[in-house]
Amino acid sequence: MAVSIEQIKELREATGAGIMDCRKALEQAGGDIQKAQELLREKGLAMAAKRASREASEGVVELYSHGNGRVGVMVEVNCETDFVARSEAFRELAHELALQIAAGAPRYVREEDIPPEVLAQEAARARALALEEGKPEAVIERIVAGRLEKFKDEVVLLRQAYIRDENRTIKDLLLDKIAAIGENILVRRFVRWELGKSNEEG
Repeated sequence: MAVSIEQIKELREATGAGIMDCRKALEQAGGDIQKAQELLREKGLAMAAKRASREASEGVVELYSHGNGRVGVMVEVNCETDFVARSEAFRELAHELALQIAAGAPRYVREEDIPPEVLAQEAARARALALEEGKPEAVIERIVAGRLEKFKDEVVLLRQAYIRDENRTIKDLLLDKIAAIGENILVRRFVRWELGKSNEEG
C-alpha cells in the first residue's frame, strides 16, 4: 500500500522515529497511524535494552513550577540527537517527568543512587519497628526486606508509580518512549524545591 508523505510526517512527529521506520510501520499497518505507533513501540521495546549503553548527551532541562510557586522542579533528560531533543514527544516526556517529581517527591533517580548509609538507616528503622510490634525473630529479616523495597518504590523516581497510570512505573514510561522514539533516553538528574523545606526533607 502507498503511504503518503503526510502520514509519515504525522507518525514521525508523534513518535520521533526515523523516516524509514515510519514508512515501514505505516506500510505494515496498512496506513493506520495508531497501529503503526504500536508496531514502532513493539520494535522499539526489543531495541531499548541495546540502546541503553549508547551515549546520550543531547536533551533538555525542563523547569516546572506547581501550586503558585510552592514547588519547583528542574530535571535534565538526555537523548542521543538534537533532532529528538527538539521533538514534541521528547519535550512532553520531560514535562511529564517534571510533573512526576513535583507530585511524587522522589529523592533519587535510580536505586543505585541511594547512599548505603541511607539504606542502612532505613533497615535499622524497619527492624526496630518490627521488634516493637512484637514480630517473631524468624520473620523480621523478611519484613525488613519488604519495607526496604517499599522505601525504594517511594524515593526512587524510576520505581515510582506513574501519576497518570498507577499500574505503570516511571521506568515503564521511559522504556515506552525509548521504544517509540528509537534513541536511548535517560534522566540525568533533578532537583525539587518545596517552599519552607530543605531538600533532605523531600
